[in-house]
Amino acid sequence: MSNPTGFMDYSREEIISFPPKERVKNNQEFHKLLDSKKQEIQASRCMQCGIPFCQAGIHIKGQTIGCSNLNLIPEWNDLLSRGLWELAYRRLSLTMPFPEITGRICPAPCENSCVCNANGEAVTIKDNELALAEYAFKNGLIKPRNIARNGAKIAIIGSGPAGLACADTLNLLGYEVDVYERDDRIGGLLMYGIPDVKLEKWVVQRRIDIMKEEGITFYTNHGIESSSDFSPLVEKYDRVVIAIGARKHISFDIEGGNLDGIYNALDFLVANTKSILDSKPNKLSAKNKHVVVVGSGDTSTDCFAVAIRQGARSVIRLERSPSKPIKRLNSNPWPEYPIVLQTGYGIEESIAINNSDPRRFSTMPKLFIGNKNLQAVMTTKLQWGVVDGKKKSTEILQSSETIQADMVLKAMGFSGCEDGVSEIFGVKMDKGNIMNNNFRTSRAKVYTCGDCKIGASLVVTAIKEGRECANALHLELFKS
Repeated sequence: MSNPTGFMDYSREEIISFPPKERVKNNQEFHKLLDSKKQEIQASRCMQCGIPFCQAGIHIKGQTIGCSNLNLIPEWNDLLSRGLWELAYRRLSLTMPFPEITGRICPAPCENSCVCNANGEAVTIKDNELALAEYAFKNGLIKPRNIARNGAKIAIIGSGPAGLACADTLNLLGYEVDVYERDDRIGGLLMYGIPDVKLEKWVVQRRIDIMKEEGITFYTNHGIESSSDFSPLVEKYDRVVIAIGARKHISFDIEGGNLDGIYNALDFLVANTKSILDSKPNKLSAKNKHVVVVGSGDTSTDCFAVAIRQGARSVIRLERSPSKPIKRLNSNPWPEYPIVLQTGYGIEESIAINNSDPRRFSTMPKLFIGNKNLQAVMTTKLQWGVVDGKKKSTEILQSSETIQADMVLKAMGFSGCEDGVSEIFGVKMDKGNIMNNNFRTSRAKVYTCGDCKIGASLVVTAIKEGRECANALHLELFKS
């Protein structure tokens, strides 16, 4: 431990964020790393806890506590604090194949669970991870590796975080790996579902290029749309892994829901990224429109940021839930996931520009108004209470309000796999996800991992899924 009192000697200092009014002028990432000495000081704040909850990866009250990928956080924090950057990166890379990605986009449950966060400010674990990753790229530590082959071939369907992590792990184990992607670029959610302002696409492509040089083959525009597309792959390869994500949108059954101008949030985000990458007009642009975002998660925050940059006239957010407290309640003690009000970057930008909070809590859409095109949204307020030990909401009478709207973005999350997965892949389903036993599906030779197996999750959890699936497949294949 380089400095036993580091957590007392130094305050938390995060990487530099550009001011909201400046960063909305472009689609670039808006953070700048600290200099190396400052980053080492931040790492020295790690207490090297006897029980490091930051890396626990356990579940308490339905929430993940600590890193679900079980990163060896105290170890590489200590090495970084000593100025041993290469060793720190090597320790990080033992568990995390894509730290340059998670260091940018992970919501950092590790920091919520940091012991320093119990009575003070958490260690900047996410920033430390990103600094190590970019140091490794800059200094040639991340480069194609020579890999001895074992003679077996694996196909992976889907190139999102789970598919890529599975491909990377299997490749290092000596398998010949082919990845099939239905879109025109590799990366899945990382390429098209996350805006450039959080994850510029050269970052993803940089990693893909290394994976290609290491021997992984990628096939784009190769969707699996029927059993006749999939069955030949099962015959051709020693094993096949399904890693297609969970992209069935949660929707609502509200009058007027079929009007033009109502879109799924992911479709909006994908259209934005494709427009930027292809330098073509965006068919789903929010420019000069009054936008209403329905939902309260990270995707809705991304929609805010994108709509603002596209030139929306106004953007508001409807949230069914009431506003959360500013600080933890006594009923929500550390290390539980903090149930507190969080202001994401897109909301922060809206507040800075308009001098008002765009969130409308305890509010839901009641009616979409228009002829063919959306013109307005009628909303109603909700009253929350507890019935039989469960939170329930009821509509407040005469609380209706009509909001001008040209565009509604549905960002309520995802309920599981898209329709038809069972028939296309010949696998059994369980509540919208692919049924499995230690990653093995009901179909011989076919495995699954990531959100299509566990439901919508964090990128870091999908990466863990991909790694564990690869190892389970490896153990099973070489037992037989």
